[in-house]
Order: sequence, then structure tokens, then C-alpha cells
Amino acid sequence: MAQQAAKSPSGTWVVTLGTTVEYGPSYEGSKRYTFGALPSFDFYRLGEAPEYSAPDDNFDYTLFDLGGVEIGPVVGLRDDRLDLNNLHIQSQRRVRWNFDAGGFAQYWLMENQLRLRTEVRQSLWGGDGLVADLALDWFQPVGDKLVLSAGPRMSLADTTYMRSNFGISAGQAARNDHVSAFDAAGGLKSVGFTVAATYTITPQWSVQVYEKYNRLVGDAADSPITSRFGSPDQNMIGFTLNRTFNVDF
Repeated sequence: MAQQAAKSPSGTWVVTLGTTVEYGPSYEGSKRYTFGALPSFDFYRLGEAPEYSAPDDNFDYTLFDLGGVEIGPVVGLRDDRLDLNNLHIQSQRRVRWNFDAGGFAQYWLMENQLRLRTEVRQSLWGGDGLVADLALDWFQPVGDKLVLSAGPRMSLADTTYMRSNFGISAGQAARNDHVSAFDAAGGLKSVGFTVAATYTITPQWSVQVYEKYNRLVGDAADSPITSRFGSPDQNMIGFTLNRTFNVDF
């Protein structure tokens, strides 16, 4: 411990690794719910004040601070969420696991309490399109160990994303009599709300529980993938276990 204290803060990073278990729709627009698991990761220099974050923040790093607006790269993970064969549509198309990357910007309207954040991310392979997420979060400490957060959400997507996830081509429709062709256009995809509670057990261990509700709108809701086979109401419950440790360079 004395050795760590003697080191320069610039040479020590505080790293947090986490594992999240979620229970939610098996794909975007589904009414069938399944369990899934996701990793989480965060880091900052020892001596810097850590900022609060929401459970649906993707991995980011601040490169610039322009008048209080934090800007930098962001990387996310898109899950394996749609097999049209499961919807009785004869197609080999599937939306598979994918990473996306882009940029984020956030601004604290009230320091470490009220935050406005946006992320814009493009899929790295597979042609799965671009999404833009907007969030407003209120963070409220309760005592020394518990932090509550809540806030609204809005998500937009380009035409490539919408067609990949919610579109049905004329060829797919012609091969069966279950659905008609549907050309999903880009635009507003969903609105929703996220609430979370984070509890610090020890300086090294913390847990978080959260609930995310999204209501699909526009073509995402009108698509037969949602309206006929699924549901526009998308609710997800998650539990995350985090382990924090120091890394010296």
C-alpha cells in the first residue's frame, strides 16, 4: 500500500472489469425473452475524480474537454438478435454479433448530477448501419455506498440499420405467404427510460441492478417483424458485478 501511495498518479490507472447478466428480448422487436451475458470495462487515472455512468453507456475515452463538453471515441457491442428463419420467413439472413464504433459527447448540466449524453456508432462489419443514442440522466447518491440514476432515452438509426433489422425484401415475401414486403426507412427508432442502482460493497467490489424500457416507434414498430411476430415494448433487466483494481505503468 505504501508503495502504491508513493507512485505518481499519472503512472497508475484504476481499472474496472465487470460481467453483466441481462434478461430481455431475444432480438430487437421480439416478444420472446432470453438471458444473455455481456462484459463491461472502465478505466481512469488514479487521482482523477471518477464520473458517474449509466448502464447503457458504451466504452468511451474522453480526448477533449471543450468548455465542459467531453468528446471522444466510443465502442459498443451489438448482439446476435435476429434470425428470419425463426419468424417462418425462408431466409438465411441473420444479424450477428458485431462491434460498432464512433464518437460520444456529454455535458454535465449539474456537476456529477445531471448529464446530457449522445453517442453515434457505425457497425464495423456486416453492413449493419449506424445508430445515434441520446440520453439524459439524473444521478443521486444515497449515503456513502448507493447511487441511484434515472433518465429518458431516444434512439435513431439510418436506413441501412432499419432495413437490416426490420425490413423484409420482396424476394423474402414472395417465398411464403406469412408476410408482405416491408421497406424500413431510417429515422427515429425508439424512445424509453433507464433506471439503475449501484451499490459499493468494498472499494474493490460493486454491484449494479438496472431496468431499461424502450418503445419501438415508426418503421421499427410498423415492421411485421415487430407488429406481427414480436412486440414494440422492449423491457430489459440487468445485473452487473464489478471488480476494481489498480494497474501501474
